[in-house]
Amino acid sequence: MARSKEFDTVAVLRKAAEVFGQLGYQGASLPELLKHLEIGRQSLYDTFGTKKDLFLSAVKAYLEAKNQLVVQRLSEAGSVKEAVQDIFAEGIRALKDPESSAACYIINSAVEQLPFQEELAEYFSRQSLLLEDAFYDALLRGKQEGEFTDRHGDLRNLARYLNQSRLSLTFIAKTNKSFDALESYAKVSLSVLD
Repeated sequence: MARSKEFDTVAVLRKAAEVFGQLGYQGASLPELLKHLEIGRQSLYDTFGTKKDLFLSAVKAYLEAKNQLVVQRLSEAGSVKEAVQDIFAEGIRALKDPESSAACYIINSAVEQLPFQEELAEYFSRQSLLLEDAFYDALLRGKQEGEFTDRHGDLRNLARYLNQSRLSLTFIAKTNKSFDALESYAKVSLSVLD
């Protein structure tokens, strides 16, 4: 009779995101992962598959949770500009928090792996398009409600810009320990909405 799992897979994926975020995909050895995840080798293989599979699962779990919050906030009634500002502010808040930021950096690790993992690259492309569509729909609604004018130009490109600017916060936070730089970057990025 097979033993039942004695661990929370969601918690394991959260820990995996932290490990991959701190050490990168290449730097996170199997012994290092097992130590931090507090599960046995066979349990890892039985539940998640290979290290590559675990990485992909951790990236997906992290992105889907974060992206769902962004899509939800952008679809809420009210000021679109305020919604976008809230999304950037929440991203900065998460990056300032040592616990949250550990998992946030999995984005940097994932971007490094895109040329080598086709499935991951395709997944990122789909998620990016999902977010661009959410930003675009919100901007279109804001324009229809008079919040934006023709001066804001091509709303599709503006949506793409806002999404990519939001994603680049993790790179800035990892390469520059000054949170003032994050605040300044967000302020300049959001100025396109003025």
